[in-house]
Amino acid sequence: MADLKKLAEEIVGLTLLEAQELKTILKDEYGIEPAAGGAVMMAGPAGGDAGGAAAEEQTEFDVILKSPGASKINVIKEVRAITGLGLKEAKELVEAGGKAVKEQASKEEAEEIKGKLEAAGAEVELK
Repeated sequence: MADLKKLAEEIVGLTLLEAQELKTILKDEYGIEPAAGGAVMMAGPAGGDAGGAAAEEQTEFDVILKSPGASKINVIKEVRAITGLGLKEAKELVEAGGKAVKEQASKEEAEEIKGKLEAAGAEVELK
């Protein structure tokens, strides 16, 4: 059996960027998504009322940084201010491109973040 205490210590020691990558791996490869309360929850099978779900208005948006543009330093500063990441983590996020700066943000918050990043010279997409 795995050493659970060691695993817990490793998870607690993750940086914000590493935790974000872990979340993406768990979601994409295993279908596991964090619940609103912070607990881990298995994704259910798709089907049933897919048409009804599409008719609902989207209330949560992911702010995706597509490209930092010419002013990468200004974009890194904005990403740090928005996310609270350290300089190294913010730089890695900006240089990676196509990464989420903020996930599950309200429409107003997502539009505000998008405006700040675009003002700094970045190309941003809301999903």
